Amino acid sequence: MTRPVESRPWAVKEWRLNLYLSEHDPDTTARIVLDTGDNVLETCAEARRSPHDPTVPDIGDELAAGRALIALGRELVRAAQGDIRAVGAPEADPPVPLWPPQE
Repeated sequence: MTRPVESRPWAVKEWRLNLYLSEHDPDTTARIVLDTGDNVLETCAEARRSPHDPTVPDIGDELAAGRALIALGRELVRAAQGDIRAVGAPEADPPVPLWPPQE
């Protein structure tokens, strides 16, 4: 017998995310591998230090990692949208812009 949703125990999932940073001055590359147990998603991003800026490796790491995480978020949203279409759910209305378009 299936219990109502309210009384089901919490389901806990663990997704493994590995972030690899590679630095070859002035470039820093971030590679992220997300393993959900069912799928593996991978994204990459780069940061490049301007020759006029001081050498601060942490800044390149942060920029490259942040960009790769943003790309991963986009991949996850695209995957969810594909899954939604695959189960036959109706198309959602596009989100309302936060501010009106400039003319």
